[in-house]
Order: sequence, then structure tokens, then C-alpha cells
Amino acid sequence: MLLQSGTLEERGVLDTAAKMCVAARTAPKAKGVDEILTLVLTGDEKNLLADKMEELGVRYFKDKAFVWYGRDAENVRKSQAVVLIGARKSYRGVGQCALCGFKNCEECKKAGGNCAHLFLDLGIALSSAVLKASGDNVDNRMMWSAGKAAAEMQYVEGEAFWIGIPLNVSGKNIYFDRQ
Repeated sequence: MLLQSGTLEERGVLDTAAKMCVAARTAPKAKGVDEILTLVLTGDEKNLLADKMEELGVRYFKDKAFVWYGRDAENVRKSQAVVLIGARKSYRGVGQCALCGFKNCEECKKAGGNCAHLFLDLGIALSSAVLKASGDNVDNRMMWSAGKAAAEMQYVEGEAFWIGIPLNVSGKNIYFDRQ
């Protein structure tokens, strides 16, 4: 059997994506409540995400779309896969916390606020995932723009916050020299 580099690199990227999802799942969570979500996009699904990113750029910035969203969308298209890590909106009920800026969880929920622990958990899950990608020497970059597009794509039912992490294996890190 002869396996060429492209086939092996694609397999390696998908193996890394799976390890990133495992790392996000096993990352510590406040009160042991697991609201972390993971998805991996490749091929047409990945390109649909890039299309949505460009659409958001035009919606938000008009003629300056390529300054940020468009640039990130192009990086997503050039990537072999995108790992999406998100957190489903929830409230933890941590007594006397007030990290969200409200007196308690009930006030936060009534006001439509967000539990700070949710974002702490998401940050720890993201950090665990990109550490795994880095350890596998797979180029990656956390993209809020990809996460915003993922939220509009409604991959899951209910409200969720996402960050996208495109993955690429090539001779040069495509996420490094960006304008």
C-alpha cells in the first residue's frame, strides 16, 4: 500500500480534531456541569460556514467585510477542517457568586444575562483543545468570527456560544502572516 502525504495529513488533521473534542469534553467545569458542545466541519459544511462568515462581514461592516470576517472566511476555506467548540446557555446556581454582575443566578436569568462560569468553562475547554492541536503540530487559530457564524447556522437547538478553530497542515502557517 502506498499512502501519499495529502491522505496522511488529512487523516492526521481529523485525528487531531477528534483529540481536541476529547480535550474540550474532559476539561474542568464549574460545579461539574457540562454544557460544552463540539462539532467538526470538513468539505462542503466547512465552506458553508465560510460563506456565512462572509455574509456576516457584509452585514456588519459593509464594504470593509474582508478586513476581518472575509479574511477569516478565506482561512477557513484553506483549512482542512474546523473544530467548533461551544457552550449551551445555562445558569450554574453558584451561591454568592455574582461574577455575572447580578446579585444571583435568578436575577441574571430574569435580565437575560449570561453566567460567567459558562464562559470560564468555554475558555478552559478551548485552551485544552488548542494545546492538543499544538502538541500534534497542527496549525490552528481561535476565531470568534467563525463562532458567530456557527451560532447563526444553528447546529444545535437552543442558545449556544461558539468559537471556531480551523486546522491546517501545510508548509507554512496560513494563520500567521495575516493582514
